[in-house]
Amino acid sequence: MSAPDAPRRAPAVKVCCIQDEAELALAVEAGADFAGLVGWMPSGPGPIEEERITRLAAAASGITPVLLTARTETDGIAAHVRAAGVRAVQIVRPVGVGVRRALRCALPGVRILQVVHVEGPASVAAALDAAEGADYLLLDSGRPSAPVTELGGTGRVHDWTVSARIVESAPIPVFLAGGLRPENVAGAVRAVRPHGVDVCSGLRDAAGRLEPARLSAFMRAVRETVGPGA
Repeated sequence: MSAPDAPRRAPAVKVCCIQDEAELALAVEAGADFAGLVGWMPSGPGPIEEERITRLAAAASGITPVLLTARTETDGIAAHVRAAGVRAVQIVRPVGVGVRRALRCALPGVRILQVVHVEGPASVAAALDAAEGADYLLLDSGRPSAPVTELGGTGRVHDWTVSARIVESAPIPVFLAGGLRPENVAGAVRAVRPHGVDVCSGLRDAAGRLEPARLSAFMRAVRETVGPGA
């Protein structure tokens, strides 16, 4: 029987801000489930040129590439996904349910991850609205309304008690992001019990490169959140 504070399975892992084939290979070798390929963003780490996104998506084997897009209109998002050649898209800005529903028709079979930036208790209601038409929610620590818009990659932890309320209430699976690293991810999983976790800056060195040792430590910490007999 599982320990009281342990989830019944290890969460899925999305390694974001993948820069090149070498980093993609590291994520695959470590056993990550998703690789985040970041398109243009108004701020934050990780964006790469569109040609490289397409090349990495085509090269991905044993892992699901996810396009991160800052576009908000149905036609723009759909064009971005088609150009990248991916089967999963992470929408990092708030969009209306009509956009996600239209994407369902425009992109059959493409999984939609809708980001919600957790800025306080009001984010619970916002997340429930954002769940409609999405396959997953992804809870991050950006500030879309800041003078310089932040849409992820901040390295900041948000209030996990709010995230836990969202996980309990949401009708779809939830990923947790925002300031996760090898040293705190186990506590985050036990506190929030997400379907998956997402990490970018917490695994990178001063030059922004993915560190193999930190990636291995992160994956080990996530796997160890599964209790005996789970």
